[in-house]
Amino acid sequence: MLTGITDRLTMMNRAPEDQKMSRMAAVFLPHGRAADHHTDQTRCYDGSGIEILCADSGQDAEFNTDHQIPAARFQVMTDVVVDSLTGLTWCRNANPAEFPLDWQAAHDFISELNGVRRATGRSDWRLPSRRELFTLVSHEVFNPALPKGHPFEDVFPGYYWTCTPCRRLPDEAWYIHLGGGRIGRGMKHGSYMVWPVTSPGGEPPPLEAPWCWDVDRQGILDRRTGLTWAHPADAARRSVRWQEALDGVKAMNRKATGRHRDWRLPNIRELESLVDIHSHSPAMPSIHPFAVIADGYWSSTTSVYEPSYAWVLYTVDGAIGVGYKATPDFCAWAVRSS
Repeated sequence: MLTGITDRLTMMNRAPEDQKMSRMAAVFLPHGRAADHHTDQTRCYDGSGIEILCADSGQDAEFNTDHQIPAARFQVMTDVVVDSLTGLTWCRNANPAEFPLDWQAAHDFISELNGVRRATGRSDWRLPSRRELFTLVSHEVFNPALPKGHPFEDVFPGYYWTCTPCRRLPDEAWYIHLGGGRIGRGMKHGSYMVWPVTSPGGEPPPLEAPWCWDVDRQGILDRRTGLTWAHPADAARRSVRWQEALDGVKAMNRKATGRHRDWRLPNIRELESLVDIHSHSPAMPSIHPFAVIADGYWSSTTSVYEPSYAWVLYTVDGAIGVGYKATPDFCAWAVRSS
C-alpha cells in the first residue's frame, strides 16, 4: 500500500525536528477560550447572497474585527506542518495515501505508515478527531476551505475521514468536506481521503473537558467556553428565515433580555462547541440544562461557497451543514461572550 509514498515521507520523522516541534507546540497554545471559537470570516452578505457592509448586520464578520489569527500560524518543518493555534502536527502532504480508503483501511494505512516510519523516529500518526480536523477549516475561502496562505500540498477539495464514529449510527463515522467545510457522516465502507495528524507528545485525541454550567435568569454559562446561551434556546420560538433569526436577536437586545444588550446569533464554531459526539437526539451532553432543543439552528456565518446559504447546526447527531437563507427551516439561539 505504501509503494511510491515512502520516499516522499522519509523526512517526516526525523527525531531532531520532533524536538523542535515539541518546543514550538509548547509555546504556541490556543489563544484563550473565546479565540478557539472565532471564524476567519471577514465579509457579510444579505439574505440573497449579495455582499453588504457589516456594520449593524449582526453577522459573524461584524464581531471578528478584533480577532487576530497569528500571522505565522503554520510552521513548516520539512514534510510536516505545526499548527501554532492548536499545537497539532499535520503531514504537509494532505493526501499521502493518494486515493480514497474506507474507514478501516484508513486506520490500517496509518498503522502501516507508523510501522515503516518507526525506524526513523516517528510512529505516532493517527486519524484526526472530528474537532481536530475542523480546526483547519476556513469559513472565508473554499476549494479548499483552508486558511489563506496555508502551506499544505495536494489538498483534495472533498471528503476526509475523521476517527470519530457516529454515536447514533455505529456503522457510520464523521467526515469533513474540505471543499466547503461541511461536517457529515458516512458509512464506514465508503471511501474518503486520509490526512494523518499527531499531537505534541504523540497522545491520542484529548478527552473533552468536563461539562459545567451556571444557570440563572440572565442565561446559561458554559464554563468550558465562556459563552452564555439564552434560554429558552429559541429567540423567535419558531422556525424562521435567516434574516429573521438575526432580527430576532436584535429585538432581544432592544428589550435587554436577561439584563443584557449584547446578544448575537452565534457563529458556526460557537454552535459546534455545544456538540457532544457521545450523545444523540440531541447531540448534547445528557446533563445539559436547556429546556427544549430544536432540530436545527441558524448560525451568523454565511457559506462563502454559496452566499445565499448560511451554516447550520443539526442537533440530532451534531452535523454541520447549510440552509437556504430564504426559507424558514431553522431556529435562532442567541449567545453572548461572558
